[in-house]
Amino acid sequence: MSLRLELHNEPLPMSAPFRIAGHVFEAMPATVVTLRDGDLIGRGEAAGVYYNDDHPDTMIATLEALRPRIEAGIDRASLRDVLPPGGARNALDCALWELEAQRAGAPVWQLAGLDGIHPLLTTFTVGADTPETMADKAAAYTQARALKLKLTGEAVLDAARVRAVRARCPDAWLGVDANQGYDATTLPALLPALVDARVSLLEQPCRRGHEGDLDGIARPLPFAADESILDLAELEARHHRFDVINIKLDKCGGLTEGLMMARRARELGKQVMVGNMCGTSLAAAPAFVLGQFCDIVDLDGPTFLVQDRSPSVHYDDGYIRCGDEVWGPRVAA
Repeated sequence: MSLRLELHNEPLPMSAPFRIAGHVFEAMPATVVTLRDGDLIGRGEAAGVYYNDDHPDTMIATLEALRPRIEAGIDRASLRDVLPPGGARNALDCALWELEAQRAGAPVWQLAGLDGIHPLLTTFTVGADTPETMADKAAAYTQARALKLKLTGEAVLDAARVRAVRARCPDAWLGVDANQGYDATTLPALLPALVDARVSLLEQPCRRGHEGDLDGIARPLPFAADESILDLAELEARHHRFDVINIKLDKCGGLTEGLMMARRARELGKQVMVGNMCGTSLAAAPAFVLGQFCDIVDLDGPTFLVQDRSPSVHYDDGYIRCGDEVWGPRVAA
């Protein structure tokens, strides 16, 4: 085996600023890993985990330090022992999956144990803004059957946001994401409004490390862990405080661990969700494979970018579709 490792960062500007609790994003820079073995290639893209100071510049440095080990030949199992969860491991793990698929002449989904793939109903996300603006943006998603609203931790304003969107989109599945914006004193004031608006999911209500804030709070709808559960070890430690586990490949360190988490979450009686940290179709494609194992899918990331890759994932009638030509085995000429 003679591997050649190529690394570069891409700025990935967003078409408009995107606001969540505590942050406004204008771009989602990413690290791209390419592994070359003769005329075979494997690619992976990762944005990292911003709230863990996991950024593309540090991801490049981490992977450069491992170049001799990587180019000598590394497999996905040993990678979990060499790198911690995070963006660097995700990008390399996904590159190894694609390279493995090309060597086998089989699609990644088949290597992951699936008999086939199907389009996935995905949420389309509305960034935090005024209630009127959020309602307008939600209604502009004319194909969407499922919506996710970003909240900011201001209970009165967040309730108004939810009511406004529900009034404009009466039939859509609706979830909200607080991005750590609430605590034990503020969350109870929000919950009645969510119930009244028929919200089906509350994602990450509390700060990471403060999951105890949820103890004793009535739970009239499912609570999902995002920032609170990054990887398999944290799933074991914190699953009891959540109903749904949101798995993101940038958090857990790649499709290999993501699949392990999905299976373990099922064993623990949890629902499974897949999301990503924005990113192009190269980031969405591995998450699409994971999404085949999930109950809730949030893979609209490429729609927020100024430019996506080609070939790309496609969205129609509220679904995301991803062909093998996007990521996986080589397409015959």
